[in-house]
Amino acid sequence: MVKTEVTAHARHTQILESDWPSRILKSVFGLPGFRGQQQSIIEHIVDGGDAIVLMPTGGGKSLCYQIPAICRPGVGIVVSPLIALMRNQVDILRQLGVRVATLNSSLTGSERHKAKAALRDG
Repeated sequence: MVKTEVTAHARHTQILESDWPSRILKSVFGLPGFRGQQQSIIEHIVDGGDAIVLMPTGGGKSLCYQIPAICRPGVGIVVSPLIALMRNQVDILRQLGVRVATLNSSLTGSERHKAKAALRDG
């Protein structure tokens, strides 16, 4: 098993430790534990499964795609119809040290170019 310090860029680890999502929850997001079905959803996605998650506003859906995106190799793509929510989440993730970009219709040509370059660069 590969031992790696938990960081926002932990997804580059070759072998995923079973407690990786919990460690990321604590070290990156500063939260003590998962709520409701978050842990089982996250573990399912980290293991390569697909999921459609329905939760009420404030129920913790964001962590259900943010943590797997940090854990898994490559680029995580999240499709959201709410530009304001995307901006808010991108700002928060950047403050937490997660490499993240947004691509939406409100961006200038230069901003779109930067976002696409960031995606290509991983």
